[in-house]
Amino acid sequence: MAVSGPTSIAHAQSEDRRLPSSETEIKMSLSPLVKQTAPTVVNIYTKKVVSERARSPFFNDPFFKQFFGDRFGGAFGAPRQRVERSLGSGVIVSGDGTIVTNHHVIDGASEIRVVLHDNREFDADLVGSDERTDLAVLKLRDVEAELPSITFGDSDAVEVGDLVLAIGNPFGVGQTVTSGIVSALARAGVTGQDYQSFIQTDAAINPGNSGGALIDIDGKLIGVNSAIFTKSGGSNGIGFAVPVNMVKVVMRGLISGDLRRPWLGAAGQAVTADLASSLELDRPHGVLISEIRDGSPAERGGLHPGDVVVAVNGLAVDNPNELKFRIATLELTGGAELSVLRQGASVMLTLPLEVAPELPARDESIIEGRNPFSGAKIANMNPALADEIGTDTLSTGVVVLGVARDSLARRTRLQPGDYIVEINGEAIDSVARLKEVVTAGERSKDWKIAVKRDGKVLTGEFTL
Repeated sequence: MAVSGPTSIAHAQSEDRRLPSSETEIKMSLSPLVKQTAPTVVNIYTKKVVSERARSPFFNDPFFKQFFGDRFGGAFGAPRQRVERSLGSGVIVSGDGTIVTNHHVIDGASEIRVVLHDNREFDADLVGSDERTDLAVLKLRDVEAELPSITFGDSDAVEVGDLVLAIGNPFGVGQTVTSGIVSALARAGVTGQDYQSFIQTDAAINPGNSGGALIDIDGKLIGVNSAIFTKSGGSNGIGFAVPVNMVKVVMRGLISGDLRRPWLGAAGQAVTADLASSLELDRPHGVLISEIRDGSPAERGGLHPGDVVVAVNGLAVDNPNELKFRIATLELTGGAELSVLRQGASVMLTLPLEVAPELPARDESIIEGRNPFSGAKIANMNPALADEIGTDTLSTGVVVLGVARDSLARRTRLQPGDYIVEINGEAIDSVARLKEVVTAGERSKDWKIAVKRDGKVLTGEFTL
């Protein structure tokens, strides 16, 4: 009797995994894959002019300053410029010379030089960069003939255990190819970027590999190498790449000059084992929604506090970072299907995809006069601003965006990111209200203020 079903499939799969039985099989190589993809990976060299002050070795000496004070500050502190050089990698994504790399590779660069696989060199212009995803797009100058370019893959189809190649320019030694497997998916908390759902690989990645290609066995780009976990500065077999599906969205936005992302308008937390038990879930998974902003896509899509979002368009999400990433990689057209668990039942919701709104208006202002906020740049927090600076899009209130040097606001120890809660007993809910209270108190020497920093309210009294 013939055997059918899962048993026969498992048997067939086991037959595929065997020792090589011939000299030809032993000589199997990844060389054809490298020949196909290596010409699309480039080396990037940058120059950055940095201003610094030349200081006398005696300038900070208390004995010297006791007699001469700061009268020689201008001479000893005269700014001088020096050139910093750095290197990285990039991937040609279009035959016209369009290249994707990391933001941190070209950040602040005054000159960008690109060397191709065949040693041709080109100057490059920065099309745009996005610090929040650590991605940037360059365009080579004076490209006269079609260049080899990479084919995009689908990072959502990548699985743990898939074979991959990492191609880049580690330590500036020249183009180097390393191989490994996908070690993990949806890694978060690796860098300071907002949108984190990295592909983790054990293919050796070192300084200089940043911006290089992570390629699957079909020769398609599945990620842009971005970070490593290391204690020595070298590879420990834990490297991270930005998934190519995020690269596609950011690249299109930077090229068009209109990089906008959908927003959810809800906050939540990963479902732990204890939460799963209390919610009567079969296992810990999904994101438990705790708060929803009025008028947000989450509210209009029918999401409720207490819902557990387990998937976006059929792709599982297990933490808030992954949920944010999944929403951000979608195009601003149509809607997204959310798979939700609500009171033990499965519910499908359609989330409208739209950008975060500018409501209320930012009303960015620099406060002047003699008051504790003089020299501070403030604004009304709204979803668009929150998304722009990478903070919680549910935040509201008056936020400090910057503090001028040698200002009263600096003496008050205000910091960017502070929320001004109260002034002299008056609640502050808008920039306009802050200006009213500050103007009314201009003649006062004594001030009492309260600010919220990192979720904690701090109070202080100041005499000017």
